[in-house]
Amino acid sequence: MTAEAIFSIENDEQFKKLALEIFKFQAEHCSVYKEYIHHLHINIEAVSAIEQIPFLPISFFKSHSILSNTNPVEITFSSSGTTGMTQSSHHVTNIKLYEQSYLKAFNQFYGNIEDYCFLALLPSYQQRAGSSLIYMVNDLIEKSKHPKSGYFLYNHDELSQTLEELKSKNQKTVLIGVTYALLDFIEQYEIDFPNLIVMETGGMKGKRKEMVREELHEQLTNGFGIKSIHSEYGMTELLSQAYSLGEGIFNCPSWIKVLIRDTNDPLTLIPNGKTGGINVIDLANINSCCFIATQDLGRINPDQSFEVLGRFDNADIRGCNLLVQ
Repeated sequence: MTAEAIFSIENDEQFKKLALEIFKFQAEHCSVYKEYIHHLHINIEAVSAIEQIPFLPISFFKSHSILSNTNPVEITFSSSGTTGMTQSSHHVTNIKLYEQSYLKAFNQFYGNIEDYCFLALLPSYQQRAGSSLIYMVNDLIEKSKHPKSGYFLYNHDELSQTLEELKSKNQKTVLIGVTYALLDFIEQYEIDFPNLIVMETGGMKGKRKEMVREELHEQLTNGFGIKSIHSEYGMTELLSQAYSLGEGIFNCPSWIKVLIRDTNDPLTLIPNGKTGGINVIDLANINSCCFIATQDLGRINPDQSFEVLGRFDNADIRGCNLLVQ
């Protein structure tokens, strides 16, 4: 169960085989997951398909340390949230797994990092400690080696000038931003940069009224002069992301799989095309727990892409994709 095995998965059979191996390992070595499975009265040895694997509710990351080994914790990522909310904490004992995950995924969806300039408009994330997104963006900025890559916080005038300069040079550019900050920017500046990749990370962070995806993406595409808005589906509790290249349709790298559970019976999965709770298998989580029941609602399409359709009503407002279709 090496990183090489995880990130070299080429087909569904390899994924299922490795997922079952990791399940057996974590069911024994992750004490919180082990106890959870025990309370469900599940016979670990009888689990022979990924559809039979129990998924740990994501809320456990707020109240427990989810670890599958005794190695020293190298970094702890924490979730965003409004004042007074209990934050999730993801203790990471091997930060290289996270780095390999986002670097390989970016390469898979977009190509060579050094071909791009990365611009970040992430004020909510920059102003707090423990953001896994900021860790990733810092590394992408550094590895791009582009002199214009960097953060802009609230300096919209400089961002506008930088975008114009990069456009004039026909430079491949990714602008990654929290939703409300992107909207704030296009209210001040009109950009016409057809080849720009705008990647919104989801959520208004209490700064603006939530919007349906179609309305939001229409405003952003018009404001930046582009055809589509990209998104990343990630969260503190996972070490991997899925990506949407437009229309809110997400695809996973080969070491992630999304399954949909019944909203009334969390231990039952439902067929593709039906709306339910999103369960994620993220094999990069080998040192914590790979099998997470999120508080997001979604559905899987026939081609195995998926859509995020909202959140459970009683879920905390959090840092992952909050857009409601």
